[in-house]
Amino acid sequence: MLTATSPAPAPRGATESRLVVQVLPDAAAVARRAADLVAELLLAGGLRTFGVATGSTPSPVYAELAARGLPGWDGVRLFALDEYVGLPAGHPESYRAVIEREAAGPLGVPLDQVHVPDGTADDPRAAADAYEAALAAAGGADVQLLGIGANGHIGFNEPGSPLGSRTRVVDLDERTRADNARFFDSPAQVPHHAVTQGVATIGTARRHLLLATGAAKAEAVRAALEGPVGPACPASAVRLFTDVHVLLDTAAASLLTRA
Repeated sequence: MLTATSPAPAPRGATESRLVVQVLPDAAAVARRAADLVAELLLAGGLRTFGVATGSTPSPVYAELAARGLPGWDGVRLFALDEYVGLPAGHPESYRAVIEREAAGPLGVPLDQVHVPDGTADDPRAAADAYEAALAAAGGADVQLLGIGANGHIGFNEPGSPLGSRTRVVDLDERTRADNARFFDSPAQVPHHAVTQGVATIGTARRHLLLATGAAKAEAVRAALEGPVGPACPASAVRLFTDVHVLLDTAAASLLTRA
C-alpha cells in the first residue's frame, strides 16, 4: 500500500492542506476503506451533510455503508454533485433516481433530505444558481465523495473547466457521453447537458474522498496527482483542497511514478 501525506489536517477556515494517497488491492478494498472513513465521521457526529456522487465506483461504498447498519443517517442531508438536463422526472437514470435508489433508500436517509440540482427546470441556469445557494446555506458538505472521469473530470467539470467555477450548466464531453452510454438503452439517449457543482464549489467541502478503480482510470489519476494543476485536468484541483484522501486500486495507480 502506497501512502503519501503532507502536514496534518488544518482546522476549518485554515489554508494548510493535507493529501493522503492509499493504494489498495482491489475495488472492493477501496469501497471498504471509503466506507470506514465515512462511518468514522458519522459515528463521531461530524456528518451532517454528505456530498454524494453517482457511478460504478461510488455505488459499492453506499452498499458497504448500508450493510453496516449504522445509526444516525436520518439526520444527514445528501447533496449530489450533478444532474442531467432534460431527463423527465422519475427517469431511472436521472441522478436523483440513482441517489434515492442506491444511497438514500439503503442508508435510511429521508427523501426530503436528498438535494439534487433540478435538471427538469425550465431555466436550468436559474436552477444551478439555486442549488449553489442551497449548498452554501447548508454550510457545505462535511465530506464529499468523488469519482474521476477517464478524461479527468470531477462532477461534470469537463477538461477546460475553470478551477474557480461554481454550479452551472455544462456541455458534456463526447467521451463522457460514451462512457455513460452503458446506463442507457442507446448512446443517443445520453443527455448532452448537465447541471454540475463547479470545481470551486466542490472545493468548499471540508473533506474529500476521491476514488478510482480500474486501468481505464490510470491516466486520469496520473494527470490529477502528478501532472500540472489546471483546467486541462479538473481533478488536479484536489491538490488545492484542504483535506483529501485518495483511494486507488492497483490498476488505477499503475501509472503513478512517485511512491
